[in-house]
Amino acid sequence: MSQTNASPTDRAELDSGRISLDSDNDIPVSSLEGESSPPEGEDEAKYVKISFAHDHAPFSWRKLFAFLGPGLFVSIGYIDPGNWATDIEGGSRFGYKLLWVLLMSNLMALLLQSLAARLGLATERDLAQLCREVYPRWACYALWVLCEIAITATDLAEVIGTAIGLNLLFGIPVILGVIITAADTLLFLLIQHFGIRKLELFIFGLLATVSSCFIIELFIVKPELPAILNGFIPRIDGESIYVAIGIIGATVMPHNFYLHSSLVQSRKIVRTPGNLRQAFWYNLIDCALSLNIAFFVNSSILIVAARMFFPTHTVTQIQEAHDLLENLLDSRLAPAVFGLGLLCAGQSSTLTGTLAGQIVMEGFVQMRIKPWIRRLVTRLIAIVPAVVVIMIAGQEGTYKLLIFSQVVLSLQLPFAIVPLIKFTSSNKIMGPGGMFKNTLWINVLSWISAGVIVAFNVFMLVSNFLIPMFQGSWLSITFAVVLVLPLSLALSAFLVYLALRKDDETTLQYGNLEPSSPSANNSLAESSNSIEMSSVSSSSPPSPSL
Repeated sequence: MSQTNASPTDRAELDSGRISLDSDNDIPVSSLEGESSPPEGEDEAKYVKISFAHDHAPFSWRKLFAFLGPGLFVSIGYIDPGNWATDIEGGSRFGYKLLWVLLMSNLMALLLQSLAARLGLATERDLAQLCREVYPRWACYALWVLCEIAITATDLAEVIGTAIGLNLLFGIPVILGVIITAADTLLFLLIQHFGIRKLELFIFGLLATVSSCFIIELFIVKPELPAILNGFIPRIDGESIYVAIGIIGATVMPHNFYLHSSLVQSRKIVRTPGNLRQAFWYNLIDCALSLNIAFFVNSSILIVAARMFFPTHTVTQIQEAHDLLENLLDSRLAPAVFGLGLLCAGQSSTLTGTLAGQIVMEGFVQMRIKPWIRRLVTRLIAIVPAVVVIMIAGQEGTYKLLIFSQVVLSLQLPFAIVPLIKFTSSNKIMGPGGMFKNTLWINVLSWISAGVIVAFNVFMLVSNFLIPMFQGSWLSITFAVVLVLPLSLALSAFLVYLALRKDDETTLQYGNLEPSSPSANNSLAESSNSIEMSSVSSSSPPSPSL
């Protein structure tokens, strides 16, 4: 981008990120002016302004760069320590057998996250806000509680993963590492002090580090390609279903739908039908690129575990995987890279959980608190069970707790997916006359995805919990009859209510549109086809205060 036609003053402002240049003529364009200015009282640094020359503008790499960000931000949550535990467990116990579950989960995540992005762009609401406005209060509070449980389960995985990473790299006892993780709130504040762009740079640097670690691991272990390809043939049994459910819960994370539908609103465009359709496609590309990076990392973890540990070693601790890598490969590089990747994964997913928690709390109950307070509270809630389990069951107990946390995510998943599908297929919510609602084949695939997840959950609940409980002692039978079975039936009834609730009960209209004309498209800037990036660059959140 040339700066030749800009005055010295303009050039200084351009360098500081306060203005941008017209993409064709290098003419300075004032920041965030016109109809697409941020809402009054909002921080302008949270928005990226993008305008299209017309409703059918050709593909532009510069526009794609402007839209990149929300998908990358969301993908961070797909490689948290909970994923590591389920992938290592799956690889060490079942070899490459569960690779197909990872692929299926990634495809479902891509489909459903693209729906979340479409929902946010079309309605200018996030999923939590729509739930509050559409559902009765009792249903809204129930969904909020379920989502908070999922976020706490995610934070629990981050606590344990970070503590284990500190143990592997620096020899810090795990229980002390768990307590130290409370201080990452201070790290969050420290980086935030330097601005949101520095925070993003830090997070994406961690993501790149994790990806690089597993590229190195794959070169070291040298997996066999035919065995990997065989792992993509679908098969499941009662023994592997629990780990498979954990993989699904770790890969398709429910709170990420709330997060993604909010983050995409940081891209400000003139809201004509053509512009929105172009924005849908750019966000789909962003989502596909980002989630495939996460799929590569998760597949690499499972492949490394399968290649090194199956069938001779069933790993019951992440530390055991670290030690076995050193012994089996007679190398210190592989375990060091493994520990570094785990530590970075734990820290990178911290911000995702913080933002999702803020969006969920504001959307469902309109309660807004400072992010560091929110972070500290959820982190302390996660630390308590981690410390108790370590004291009672040791490090092996933390590994089982990691996998259980991902199973909890999978059990909560349908309660985020069903409202998402219902909203994005609604004539009243998705633009005038439902012009942006899901096509028939998207609806079919979405409901199939929801059905698969529900079927997996039911099978796992019956085979791993209810049957063993009823075959156990009188105490376990009583627990199943008094608590587990009634709770399961109540949640099932609630899910059926969400799925069958009629669309015509919704009376609100969403997604105001501008007339489809060149003048409307040019109102964002003084000339057409300008792309203006705020100091956030490409991935700052629109609502939560950072």
